[in-house]
Amino acid sequence: MFNGFSEESVKFLLEVKSRNSREWFQENRYKYEEWLLKPFQNLVSDLSQNMLAIDPLIEVRPQINKTISKIYRDTRFSKDKSIFKSQIWMTFKRPSKDWKDAPSYFFELMIDSYRYGLGYYSASRSTMDTFRASIGDNRREFMKAISFLKKNTTFELKGEKYKRPLISDHPDIIQNWYQRKSFYIVSTRKIDKLLFSMKLKDRIKSGFNDLAPLYHYLRNHVNFS
Repeated sequence: MFNGFSEESVKFLLEVKSRNSREWFQENRYKYEEWLLKPFQNLVSDLSQNMLAIDPLIEVRPQINKTISKIYRDTRFSKDKSIFKSQIWMTFKRPSKDWKDAPSYFFELMIDSYRYGLGYYSASRSTMDTFRASIGDNRREFMKAISFLKKNTTFELKGEKYKRPLISDHPDIIQNWYQRKSFYIVSTRKIDKLLFSMKLKDRIKSGFNDLAPLYHYLRNHVNFS
């Protein structure tokens, strides 16, 4: 059962950032497993039934590389050559080879903040072209899918925009989405008491349910598989 993260969870991430060596990590692996991996596994498990109610095909196994990120960094194509990540995240999405183009629910814990939401890790141009075309055909349905933003003011639309405006006849509220190269909806909070409480699970669950109409819109009109 998920009872919240601990102050030790955050302290460990700070240590990872400052120490970042294989020798140190092997000596302190038990801290990672107890203070980070275990609460993430419990959080995934406690949210799994709710996520399956949203989509029965979503991956909910509380395992690394299934729903939980690795702490080891892939440095092959990165300028950052540090061995370990100083942030950990979980995702709920359908299993897919093209995971960057799949709409995904996520929760991420960082050194000074945490966040949760829904979106694309890095949607391809073709996926975004399909998304923009879908709005033209289903504007009323799309407006209904994003209507949760009126009541849940903690969420923000994020994602890089094209510098030049893309031509459309959509109102500004839709144009803000239309202009994105990729996008995600996110609620970000500084480290606070909620993070260390079992109530965090309920906050994430409520937020994920608010995002469900948008998730279903993307699955039905953009990502069909």
